[in-house]
Amino acid sequence: MITYLAGYSRKKDSVFESVAHADGGGKRLRTIPLSFRGFPETSERTNAALAVAKRQPKGLGRVLKRWLIAAQYNGARRYFTRHSAHVAVCWNGLTGSRRAFMQGARDAGAKTLYTELAPFPGRVTLDHTGVNSANSLPRDPAFYLTWADRPDRQGEGWRALGANLTARASRRADVGQAGGADLQAAGPFLFVPLQVPNDSQITLFGGWTGSVPAMIRALDAAAEALPDGWHIRIKEHPSAKTPMTEVLAQTGPRIVVDNQTDTFAQVAASRGVITINSSVGLQAFFYDKPVVVLGQAFFALPGLATTADGPDALRQCFAGADTLTFDPALRAAFMNYLDQVYYPRAEPADDGGLIVNPDDIAAKLAAARA
Repeated sequence: MITYLAGYSRKKDSVFESVAHADGGGKRLRTIPLSFRGFPETSERTNAALAVAKRQPKGLGRVLKRWLIAAQYNGARRYFTRHSAHVAVCWNGLTGSRRAFMQGARDAGAKTLYTELAPFPGRVTLDHTGVNSANSLPRDPAFYLTWADRPDRQGEGWRALGANLTARASRRADVGQAGGADLQAAGPFLFVPLQVPNDSQITLFGGWTGSVPAMIRALDAAAEALPDGWHIRIKEHPSAKTPMTEVLAQTGPRIVVDNQTDTFAQVAASRGVITINSSVGLQAFFYDKPVVVLGQAFFALPGLATTADGPDALRQCFAGADTLTFDPALRAAFMNYLDQVYYPRAEPADDGGLIVNPDDIAAKLAAARA
């Protein structure tokens, strides 16, 4: 049986319901249980969850938020102590209160399953360890090449994952997904799709840049190393509530901001993609583009992408922009694994939710309980 924390959207709750149905039943918690009796680990767990919460209040607000997260950790731990055979299921589960919920379950000895939408249409993430860079995918390129050493695991079948890939609809009037500029006449460039500044991808896995503004400044500083005629093309995230206008206005002539041209049109016309750890970096594999990763990303493996782990490494990447490359065989093995093994299949339901394939769910629950 599973216990899941309500997602408060039809799409999220439908994923939980699919998992519960495949497992023979589940319990939905509208809120995280509260308890004011602490454990020896309560302070440490609370501090860790508060440090990565999306909202960071100050003063009395921070005191109250810390108090709430502590009570949620205690409550979740006591709940799963009573129901240790349940699998704790939560959307994302890496930040703030949801992190406290999942950590409480783990400390109580319960198994966990983290959920999120996948970076590919018609797929979801179900992982017993975490999502994004915290997931359970092996980080050894040899694993994927060994797995792919069978005829039914080879070939270009993985490309069907990107068949219905479309750019994210914009929530901002100043960021669009239109035809835009004549990219062929723009000259060679590397494309940078910016991320949501307070997203857990940045707060948890941002790497040496640490933030979107710091990334922009690092790109600007390294851009002078680009070959003659090259530029860096930047697009703000269509869902970001905080515009980067002021920071971008301070960049030099090698930085071009294009907030109107379709994201994947810019990927397709680029000579490569640079990202902290955006899913657009992974999606650029469908366009056979080299990818440079600045932060922590599960696809930042040698041969799949190039890791620039500091300002000097970024400058070297820019200096050799026309020689950036990747291993096509490894990419095929990796992407076929994501297609055939890692991301469960999901179909849209009439009510706006998703119906996740029960066989795929069973495999994920078995891995969680192993």
